[in-house]
Amino acid sequence: MQETPFCLSVGNLLSYSMSDSNSTDFTNPSTFILLGIPGLEAVQVWLSIPFCAMYAIVILGNFTILFIVKREPSLHEPMYYFLCMLVIADMVPSTAVVPKMLSIFWFNSREINFGACFIQMFCLLSCSAVHSGILVAMAFDRYVAICDPLRYSTTLTNPVVAKIGLALVLRGVMLVLPYPFLARRWPYCRTNIIPYTYCKHIAVVKLACADIRLSSYYSLAVAFLVTGVDVFCIAMSYTQILSLPTKDARLKTFGTCGSHFCVILASYIAHLFSILTERFGHNMALHFHVLMNNMYLLVPPMLNPIIYGVRSQQIRESLLQLFTH
Repeated sequence: MQETPFCLSVGNLLSYSMSDSNSTDFTNPSTFILLGIPGLEAVQVWLSIPFCAMYAIVILGNFTILFIVKREPSLHEPMYYFLCMLVIADMVPSTAVVPKMLSIFWFNSREINFGACFIQMFCLLSCSAVHSGILVAMAFDRYVAICDPLRYSTTLTNPVVAKIGLALVLRGVMLVLPYPFLARRWPYCRTNIIPYTYCKHIAVVKLACADIRLSSYYSLAVAFLVTGVDVFCIAMSYTQILSLPTKDARLKTFGTCGSHFCVILASYIAHLFSILTERFGHNMALHFHVLMNNMYLLVPPMLNPIIYGVRSQQIRESLLQLFTH
């Protein structure tokens, strides 16, 4: 049977790791080794340039959104409070990954502490769950603003927005907390080499020399639960919004909800593409998988402030006032 490029790459990595450790077994090593982008080591320095540029745009764009919302009293509304939550949930995963990735590319600093690896894993997964929940909250905000505008100010008060944000954080933490606890309990006696630029959950648990079906089943259940429930709630909100009686009202909703809809598409399409390439892209080279996972962490957070900066008139005017001042 002909072996695929993905299997060959993983096989070579495992062979390398076994020869490098002189075939000695070890349990729960003190560090993991992040390979970066296997197969593209010669050009990793050049690849760092676009990744560094995208990360700079993520930090600059999202901090600009936070600064403008804080500075402009007219933006102290539930929609923009939720936007600030989304911005923070976007910046944490990229900040948890990109600095370490650049240190691999620039300084060949591949080691990551055993505990730090699981902390990074927890940050990535919990922020992903929080991010998805915030999109639901933003869809609910638009539903109330359009379908029940007279009760908008009494329904989404500042305390209610704060409670929604806290509930979303608690949901993300409680659902994701078993991930690192389950992963830590497995013995890692094969290799400590991770063929990625960060501690991706499935890549880490696959290194364990134990039955990891419990981790796999739980991660699959959480992914279906979070994504399925959130997409259903968003779809229900937009179904109600688009069922307005007049054509003019429906067209107006597109202008009001256009930014949020674009962010939903950018987030979920990137997430879906990442899952599909992971599950069914076995004929793809390993470096393609690694690049796609890195792009998934950077592209949506980079696009979100651009989308809101271009489509939101209030943010656009506040930004222009800031520069002219």
